[in-house]
Amino acid sequence: MSLTELFPDVRLLPRADKLRLMQFLVVELAQEDGIPLLTPGAEYPVWTPLNAFDAAGTLMGMLETHKAASI
Repeated sequence: MSLTELFPDVRLLPRADKLRLMQFLVVELAQEDGIPLLTPGAEYPVWTPLNAFDAAGTLMGMLETHKAASI
């Protein structure tokens, strides 16, 4: 079956099945390319600006440098 033959059937799928199809295709492509995916139940660190007090000073310095270079 060709891709163009699949399109009408995919259009008839309910939304949840379309999302499952998208997930299946993404996983297939990632595996073919050797891209590691997230593992269910695993913990992944996420950076947050909460309590990152030095970040505001760093950004302000970058802004001032950019303004000075623009003049």
